[in-house]
Amino acid sequence: MTETRKATSQNPTRRAWQRFRANRVGYWSLVLFSLLFALSLAAEVLSNDKPLLVRYAGQWYFPIVQNLPETTFGGDFDSDTDYHDPFIRAQFEKAGNFAIFPLNPYHHRSINYFANSPSPAAPDSDNLLGTDDRGRDMIARLLYGFRLSVCFALLVCGLTTLMGLCYGAIQGFFAGWTDITMERGAEIWGAMPTLYMLIIFSALFSPSFWLLVLLIAAFGWLGIAAYVRAEFLRNRTLDYVRAARALGQSKRKIIFRHILPNSLTPVVTLLPFEMAGAIGALTSLDFLGLGMPPDTPGLGALLAQGKDNLDAWWISLSTIGVLVLTLLLLVLIGDALRDALDPRKVVEDAQ
Repeated sequence: MTETRKATSQNPTRRAWQRFRANRVGYWSLVLFSLLFALSLAAEVLSNDKPLLVRYAGQWYFPIVQNLPETTFGGDFDSDTDYHDPFIRAQFEKAGNFAIFPLNPYHHRSINYFANSPSPAAPDSDNLLGTDDRGRDMIARLLYGFRLSVCFALLVCGLTTLMGLCYGAIQGFFAGWTDITMERGAEIWGAMPTLYMLIIFSALFSPSFWLLVLLIAAFGWLGIAAYVRAEFLRNRTLDYVRAARALGQSKRKIIFRHILPNSLTPVVTLLPFEMAGAIGALTSLDFLGLGMPPDTPGLGALLAQGKDNLDAWWISLSTIGVLVLTLLLLVLIGDALRDALDPRKVVEDAQ
């Protein structure tokens, strides 16, 4: 009886969190996804062709944040040091000298010129997942590509949520002819073939990260706007909104203080699915060669390499594995959020 009374007295956010944690698959998917994203944010420390720390001739160096010429370590040239050069490695092995390399000693741009096999090279002790067709390490490409995709998806979701909230809130709050006119405009915009429009704009303009964020966000806000519109149309007729109007509160205060906080449930549940869609769109454009610049570590570009090098099975297999895992985790998180924010769901007793 006491436990029931405590559960009833908890605030809605706490109850929703309990429902989310009760969904073990969704909860551990969130934990795993967060862990992978946190590791990718430290990609320069985990996967880099520059040492984290070097002691040479009694001096300490931090090549990961310094550009040091080869002459610093007894070389002949003033160009940046190639830390995979056997001569430089031999210098670090002399008495009193040492270098601490990242776990994976390759950057996504670094080419393994000293590989034992021609590129693309199969997995071996130097490159655990092999190399791509330019001799770049697959682990580094996948790690940096995963970070790029998730950061891209987060920015797209932020913009689409902001645009959808503004558009849907105006529609639902003012209703009438405002709603009808804006709904016809949304229908016209939504009738455009999104992928074809993205391809056209990407071909017309020089590809860049921010351009693709803006383009995909421009076509991705319609779903959120529809849900927000429906919530505003429903909530604007409820008693607490009528009471606020009777008290003379401004429209801005009614929208942001009363209606909007009670209309965010469908928006929150859509976010993981919006992220999955943004990652899919970026991968598709990269695969077609209309996405990021060529030197960018994109998952779609790796899929295109796998298509062009069918005998290099490790390129396609590892890239598809990362994509499937990423999208699966996002979908599972979205399902768990949808259940957690459904007030009809009851937390099962784990005891």
